[in-house]
Amino acid sequence: MRAQAGHGGPLERIGGGNGMVRRLVIRAGILAILAAAAVAPASATIKRVSLDRLVADNELVVVGHVLDIYSHWNSDGTFILSDVRIVVDDALKGDAGQREFTFTAMGGTVGDKSIVIVGGPDIEVGKPYMLFLSRQDVPGLQNALSIRDLSMGIFDITDTPRGRLAVNQSVRHGLLPDASGNFEPPGGFQGTPLTTLSRQIRKQVTP
Repeated sequence: MRAQAGHGGPLERIGGGNGMVRRLVIRAGILAILAAAAVAPASATIKRVSLDRLVADNELVVVGHVLDIYSHWNSDGTFILSDVRIVVDDALKGDAGQREFTFTAMGGTVGDKSIVIVGGPDIEVGKPYMLFLSRQDVPGLQNALSIRDLSMGIFDITDTPRGRLAVNQSVRHGLLPDASGNFEPPGGFQGTPLTTLSRQIRKQVTP
């Protein structure tokens, strides 16, 4: 779908390649402007966070699928944000207040301009995810419900012959090792059965 230049509009995806557009790429707080880039540059290296830490440090952990994405400029017109509306299939931690709710993702596309968060989440309309959400300040918006942990705060969910598999999106990026020297993404390089991962999270939330 096409966003209206200067105003914003619905998108099918944020975080992935979506055509020949001008991108603003965020890396360590530096804006690098790429003219007519077809794909985002190599992803930033981020420090590994364990699954236990993800669960402990985030307010909401849910499994749900994306209903729609609406990208727009922030209030002062300096940064693109995306409102992502999801429907919850399984609430593992916290209370979203209702089955459908919206969170804010940094980046998106408005007209011929895009902002891509390097190492950030890749979200597509219609697809299911496990999301780790917390409130934080984003450019032009305070206390926004968002994915604070970038690609480590989201798991892709895919159907396999053995059931649904959850794969952390940080497998697409190089991770710096944590204090113990572990650089394996949460859930492992090959992913974890969704039922197993959900059970682990529930066990931590309700010992």
